[in-house]
Amino acid sequence: MNKNPTWKYLLLILIVAFGVIYAMPNLYQAEPGVQIIGARNAVVDTKVLERAQRTLESADIEVKQATLEGSKIKLRLTSDEDQNSARELLRTRLGSDYPVAAADLPTTPNWLASLGGAPMYLGLDLRGGVHFLLQVDMDAAEKKANENYFEGIRTLLREEGLRYNGINQRDNGAIFLRFKTEEVRDQARGEISVANPDLIATTAEDNGSFTLSLQLSEQAVAEIKKAALKKNMLALRNRIDQLGVSEPVIQQQGLDRIVIQLPGVKDPSIAKDILGKTATLEVHLVDEKNTASTVSGRVPSGSKRYFFRDGQPILLQKRVLFSGENIIDAGVSVDQNGGPAVRLVLDSRGAAANSDATGDNIGNRMAIVYIETLGETKTDSLGNAKLVTKEIKEVISAARINEQLGKTFIITGLDQKEAKDLALLLRAGSLAAPVFIVEERTVGPSLGADNIKKGFSSVLYGFLAVLVFMIIFYRVFGAVASFALVLNLVIIVAVLSLLQATLTLPGVAGMVLTVGMAVDANVLIFERIREEIQAGAAPQMSIHRGYDNAFSTIIDANLTTLIAALVLFNFGTGPIQGFAITLSIGIATSMVTAIFVSRILVNLFYGGRRLDSLSI
Repeated sequence: MNKNPTWKYLLLILIVAFGVIYAMPNLYQAEPGVQIIGARNAVVDTKVLERAQRTLESADIEVKQATLEGSKIKLRLTSDEDQNSARELLRTRLGSDYPVAAADLPTTPNWLASLGGAPMYLGLDLRGGVHFLLQVDMDAAEKKANENYFEGIRTLLREEGLRYNGINQRDNGAIFLRFKTEEVRDQARGEISVANPDLIATTAEDNGSFTLSLQLSEQAVAEIKKAALKKNMLALRNRIDQLGVSEPVIQQQGLDRIVIQLPGVKDPSIAKDILGKTATLEVHLVDEKNTASTVSGRVPSGSKRYFFRDGQPILLQKRVLFSGENIIDAGVSVDQNGGPAVRLVLDSRGAAANSDATGDNIGNRMAIVYIETLGETKTDSLGNAKLVTKEIKEVISAARINEQLGKTFIITGLDQKEAKDLALLLRAGSLAAPVFIVEERTVGPSLGADNIKKGFSSVLYGFLAVLVFMIIFYRVFGAVASFALVLNLVIIVAVLSLLQATLTLPGVAGMVLTVGMAVDANVLIFERIREEIQAGAAPQMSIHRGYDNAFSTIIDANLTTLIAALVLFNFGTGPIQGFAITLSIGIATSMVTAIFVSRILVNLFYGGRRLDSLSI
């Protein structure tokens, strides 16, 4: 009785092998190094690798190992000082096309790496770095969408030859039109509804005029805000890649916030300066016919007054030829006089608009308007946080068109730093809506090391306390449970490593809790075996009934805890989700080790022989 079939031994060997192999990479300490990636269309190949090696060798920085892994170059160095020096040197020599990041490179053996073994990532609270919580201005996203619809409707009606008496946009974003006849209004409504199904149209009569009111539907507004959040996350990730930060964490929090964690970053000012900027460009033609209005007087309806950085006014046509959304690449260059400039590459839509506008306006001027949105979070008298925004628009260039342009052109009138920052922001992509930093935290590397030490100690001491308790109270069975508990911890680490999860302090807390919960199943089984023995059952039958009868109770207990963990993961944010993930994995692995593994070991030790008593 209580014998194990061969397949159970084979499965036990596979479980142990899995745990050991994929947990083992965490025993190898990482080495300081740098990582090089390609920005946009830049290709990372052996030529770039050789160039990076020569650059470091010329500066007497020893490179222990240089590898090209897919689209990344990894250079292993000997010290943290060499790491910092190498990063700054390579950034200068390779330029903005090849962002360089400081990285802790794993020393996992090749045979282990070939099996997919890799260490866990350490979170911000364990490794050190900076944490930002960004607020997305969803009202600005909705306003921008309404403005796009407004311009689109004006263009549509003009192209269809449908005349209106007036068009304006209300404060709530609604578009209000007046028509002379009902027939023209209804025809306009039909054309607009076909082209813009997201708009809700309402008709009315007002003092002999036939009006049409257009408003975005609630579903459309929700989709606009959702798309703005996703686009902002993508643009911010591109910006972080340009900064050269390895293993960043970018997560959505709620409906309008983004969490960004940059491990290993010691100076948050650089990242803060880039992440918080909402910079884009608009290209307009200069209104050459009404230059007198630039100083004083009434501005014509089709134009708008802008200002250069020195305060000089200029009149530009309202129509935007193309904007930052049409820019697919940007880099620092030089103009014909050797001064700093930004070279832009446009997409097909932007290139076509640029070609048409410049081809028809040779001899006229084309202006580049730089737009930056500044904002801060202010608290009112009731304690409610509110975003206060301010948009700055500056004309940075108004060059004369000497020839027809197309896919590429350059922007002049900037200093070196302005050109570098603008190229970075445009290359990473414009934000769909302004973002503002509402929370900032910096965790020093020494504090992170202290957290690792304390977290490891908490797991170790809790683990040893449970082992001692189990062996004293349950003897041989306690030793079996202790082995299962060790295997459980090893498997948890293996699963987290295989998933390339990020371990944080809440995750460590989840592991500590799992240690106590994992042994709970064994306690239920062993107490049931004791009850069977006290009831007069034979030892072999007591073991059999103890495992079988306690099974449903263990399932119920772990299932309720798993439900709680899933709720925490679904409704929680960063740290809470990390705790929930570790706890969920721990529950699943403890079910395997406490029931399956411990029963195999008990059957191996006691099965198939006559027993007078049990050491329990």
